[in-house]
Amino acid sequence: MEKRPQAPGTAATSPAPFDPEAFLVVPARTFEELRTGEVFRAPSRTLTDAHAAAFQTVSADNHPVHYDAEWARRHGHPAPVVHGLQVLAFTAPGATLFPHVIGEVFISFLEVSCAFLAEVHSGDTLYPALTITGLEARGDNGVVTTEATVHNQRGELVLSGRHKYLLRRQLPAYTSST
Repeated sequence: MEKRPQAPGTAATSPAPFDPEAFLVVPARTFEELRTGEVFRAPSRTLTDAHAAAFQTVSADNHPVHYDAEWARRHGHPAPVVHGLQVLAFTAPGATLFPHVIGEVFISFLEVSCAFLAEVHSGDTLYPALTITGLEARGDNGVVTTEATVHNQRGELVLSGRHKYLLRRQLPAYTSST
């Protein structure tokens, strides 16, 4: 019987079985492996009227400052103002690699606070980031504090805030460190 040539790029031995637990976007880390000063950026996003309308629908916030250009101008705004909570939503950790980094030790999102520092309008491009500013061990757990910032395309800080997360300090017993 004639031996068939091996297809290019295939191994001579059988491949290892697929392991979904090893299918990570980035290597998971423990609380002790995190460092103050680490930055987790979210992709920039240019807001459109469609984004504002979708958020208005979801939030049920129907104040005319958010959708009525004439009302906004009469009240000192150059254009309708994007909802502040929509801008805060841009700091969602899931938009960054942070939840992938802490995925195996994450327990809960404890706290969020912010200050709205400048208006955001349709057409503005936002640049969100989370920076680790604190790591506090608490027994078997730890609290990670991040500074949440959102800048616009002009480099202006439009939102400044804080998030806190509760993490296990060790990997759970059901996971294996690879």
